[in-house]
Amino acid sequence: MSSEQAAEPGPQSVKGPRINKGLVIVNTGNGKGKTTAAMGVLFRAWGRDMKVIMLQFIKHTTANFGEQRAAQKIGVTVRAMGDGFTWRSRDLDQSADLARALWEDAKEIIAAGEHDVVILDEFTYPMHYQWIPVSEVIEALKQRPEMQHVIITGRHAPEELVEYADLVTEMSVVKHPYTSGIKAQPGIEF
Repeated sequence: MSSEQAAEPGPQSVKGPRINKGLVIVNTGNGKGKTTAAMGVLFRAWGRDMKVIMLQFIKHTTANFGEQRAAQKIGVTVRAMGDGFTWRSRDLDQSADLARALWEDAKEIIAAGEHDVVILDEFTYPMHYQWIPVSEVIEALKQRPEMQHVIITGRHAPEELVEYADLVTEMSVVKHPYTSGIKAQPGIEF
């Protein structure tokens, strides 16, 4: 058994009492699957009659991807408030303003405590670009209701956020169809 395998947590590795607590989960890295993993938790929680919401920070306000369509069919709020991918933005100041406005909404949603699961999709980017201070995000997370879970997705998760989070998964690229010239596929990427 490798040292990496031995370090993986398992039922036998927990010492002492187990506690219930809302988790801060970060899905980061250059690989595909960060939003997809968050959506899996969203649907799992929804299936358990938990109140869920997803706020998308970079995706265009008019986005109508598969996740928005599915969520609409089952009555789950998935709200995008951005102007598309930042590397295509014609006005980064506007991109930053949209991210800050959605963050203000997110802080209110988190503080209100009406949702069991709050997903902040592609939220690492506004922190990475320094549009939103990481310290402000961590303070809002510290003030959230005790059993509320918050999932944050995106590349370049700030180290302070990684340190604060309860669960961090880094998606890495092993192989991607883009490198073979295959374009994004409906139902897979969007």
